[in-house]
Amino acid sequence: MLVLVFILSGLIGYWVITKVPSLLHTPLMSGTNAISGVTVLGALIAVAVAATTSSKSLAMVAIVLAMVNVVGGFLVTDRMLAMFKKGKGKGKE
Repeated sequence: MLVLVFILSGLIGYWVITKVPSLLHTPLMSGTNAISGVTVLGALIAVAVAATTSSKSLAMVAIVLAMVNVVGGFLVTDRMLAMFKKGKGKGKE
């Protein structure tokens, strides 16, 4: 059942993203980064309540992967925002 939910959410997510106009991709990425921050918090809670060493290790891996996702998202968003700037060194915003 969970596999079916995963597949359907992936397909619906792909469909929704393809329908978003290109001007809205940057705000959408910023919102997605905020949601990814919640994943980091969930992984931190998982480390705090982990009972065994293996579950604590798995939760630490989740923290690292979630942080890679958040940092990568912010880097991509920064690059997208840089495309909208007029020129380098001209006028600071």
